Amino acid sequence: MSTPDGMSTSDTGLPMVVPAPDLPARVRIHEVGPRDGLQNEKATVPTEVKAEFIRRLADAGLTTVEATSFVHPKWVPQLADAEALFPQVKDLKGVRLPVLVPNTRGLERALALGADRIAVFASATESFAKANLNRTVEESLAVFEPVVARAKEEGAHVRGYVSMCFGDPWEGAVPLHQVAHVCRALLDMGCDELSLGDTIGVATPGHVLELLATLNEQHVPTSALGVHFHDTYGQALANTLAALQHGVTTVDASAGGLGGCPYAKSATGNLATEDLVWMLRGLGIETGVDLGRLTATSAWMADQLGRPSPSRTLRALSHKEQ
Repeated sequence: MSTPDGMSTSDTGLPMVVPAPDLPARVRIHEVGPRDGLQNEKATVPTEVKAEFIRRLADAGLTTVEATSFVHPKWVPQLADAEALFPQVKDLKGVRLPVLVPNTRGLERALALGADRIAVFASATESFAKANLNRTVEESLAVFEPVVARAKEEGAHVRGYVSMCFGDPWEGAVPLHQVAHVCRALLDMGCDELSLGDTIGVATPGHVLELLATLNEQHVPTSALGVHFHDTYGQALANTLAALQHGVTTVDASAGGLGGCPYAKSATGNLATEDLVWMLRGLGIETGVDLGRLTATSAWMADQLGRPSPSRTLRALSHKEQ
């Protein structure tokens, strides 16, 4: 595992590996940079750059890389090139390439190109469902039901995103039972896994543990759950550790800390994949990710975007070059 200056972090002995009790031996990182990370960029990112970004992430050892979204270009113009992008990367060996679909039309577009991992995007709150989906929570779930059923008919794996699980900019604190209702509905319609989104980054570790316990009480198994934290208040790694302590083994992250949400203005960047890998490495938890290649990829992408990355680990390792 080499840093951007060629020095191996294992050679320096950093981070020192000190395992903690009751943590998983391995974590699967669900990389969202190419989709969630780029969807809110103001500048247009060329399709070829996106494809190269995905290839470099795969080369760094990430086995799940969310590639794009088959939404109408009017709503997310940054991802309007899904049909052009997906064929360029779909044959990457050993890499899962989930794509987000908003409805049956988006699903059919994705299936036509050979996508076999699908994601739908639900909300735990009425306000965000209206802002993001222009529907109520129940209306949006009704839209997703035939999408999930059709995807399962085609043998696709289906992930259900649940946004605003910990707080909503319009409604404030979100009742735990409200989140559990949406999660249970998505599982009942056939979703294989769920991603719990802290869309505006207001969660704290105790809140994370309480929500996970509530979901278990409502027969939502931990094995079906992933977590998706934003770092608005600097809590993303602490919240991730709490989730790991509960038994969660899937963590969403974005290379370089890219991303926000175009429909929630207070949503800042995602948990940076480099910061996550650094913490997990120090805990002795396997990820299969080469930190040096990952940081080089994120530095390259930051150059493409013309601005520095917010990832603390990337900044620290890049500083060694100076």
